[in-house]
Amino acid sequence: MNTKLEQRQKIRYRIRKKVAGTASKPRLSIFRSNKEIYAQLIDDDNGQTLAAASSRDKDIAAQKGPKVEMAKLVGAAVARKATELGISTCVFDRGGNLYHGRIKAIAEGAREGGLQF
Repeated sequence: MNTKLEQRQKIRYRIRKKVAGTASKPRLSIFRSNKEIYAQLIDDDNGQTLAAASSRDKDIAAQKGPKVEMAKLVGAAVARKATELGISTCVFDRGGNLYHGRIKAIAEGAREGGLQF
C-alpha cells in the first residue's frame, strides 16, 4: 500500500513527464506545505528559477488571512514578477496536488495578474 506522500510523488513525476518550461514559456511550479505555499517560474532548459514568490515573503506574510487568500496573493506576486521580466505565458505544474483550494487560488491570482496558461 502506498502512502499519501508516495502517491503524490508518482503523480508529480507523471505530470513532469509532460510539462516542461522554456525561457520564453517557463513552468509555474507549485509547492504546498500544510502551513505555507510557494510558487516558482522555472526554465527547465537551463535549470534556472526565473521568479519566485511564497506566503513567507514579507509583504504577503504581513497581510494576515486565510490560507486560500494568501495563495491568491502569492499567485498575483509571481505574475507581477513575471511581467517585470517580460514573461506573459507559462505552463502550470500543480506539483501532484489536486486543482482545488489553494492550488486553484494561486492559478486564479496569477491569471488576474496577467499570466496566461
